[in-house]
Amino acid sequence: MDNKPIIALDFSTIEEVQGLLRHFGHERLNVKVGMELFYQEGKKIIYYLKESGHDVFLDIKLHDIPTTVQKAMKGLAGLGVDMINVHAAGGTQMIEAAKEGLLSGTVQGVQTPSLIAVTQLTSTTEEIMHREQKVTGTLQESVLNYAQITYLAGADGVVCSVHEAKEVMNVTEPTFFRVTPGIRLLGDEHNDQKRIATPKEAVGKQATHIVVGRSITQAIDPYKTYKDVLKQWNGD
Repeated sequence: MDNKPIIALDFSTIEEVQGLLRHFGHERLNVKVGMELFYQEGKKIIYYLKESGHDVFLDIKLHDIPTTVQKAMKGLAGLGVDMINVHAAGGTQMIEAAKEGLLSGTVQGVQTPSLIAVTQLTSTTEEIMHREQKVTGTLQESVLNYAQITYLAGADGVVCSVHEAKEVMNVTEPTFFRVTPGIRLLGDEHNDQKRIATPKEAVGKQATHIVVGRSITQAIDPYKTYKDVLKQWNGD
C-alpha cells in the first residue's frame, strides 16, 4: 500500500461503497474496510475492491490469545488484503503470532499483508485512559510503549494519532508505519474523534499514512474533496 490517503469506507453495504466509488472513475485508491462493513458483507467486499484495482486496509483490530490470532490471520491472509491490524494491547506474543499467521497463510508469489497494531484509539483521551484503563503516565507514553512493543515483535507499524507520529518514529525507525486516523479538513465536524488533525499537520508530524473518512465520504463532491486532501498531503 503506497502512501496516498486511505479512504475509510464507513458503510454497511456494498451498494453504499459502489455509490461512493462511482465518483472516482477508474482511479486506483487506498481504502479501509472496518468492522461495520466487513461483518455485514464479509469476503465479497474485499474481493470486489481488489478486483476493482484498489489497495485494501482491513481494519478489524484482532485482540485474543496468540493461537487464536495466529489461526485467524492465516485465514485472512488468503483474502489478498494489503494491510491488516491487531491491538497492541494483546502483547508481544500475540503480535508475533499474527505475523506468523500472515506469513503462513499468504499464497506463494503474493506479497504478505503489512501488519500494524493499534496503540490508543483516537477517541481515547488521557483522562479516559487514566480513569477507565487504569494506565498511569501520559497518553503519549502509553502510545510509545505500545509502538516499541509492536516494533520489537516484528510488525510493520502502528496506528496512532498524528500528535504521536514523530515520537513513534524516534523510538522505532523512519520506515516503521505511522498510520494516522482522525484526519479532518478545517471546519469539519470532529464527531467521536478526540485527537484529530488536518492532512497538512500530518505531514509536519511525520505520519506515513493518513486515514480520512467522513470528510470525503460525506462530501457533496467526494472526488474533489479527495483531491484537496491529496494536495495537502503532498505538501502543495
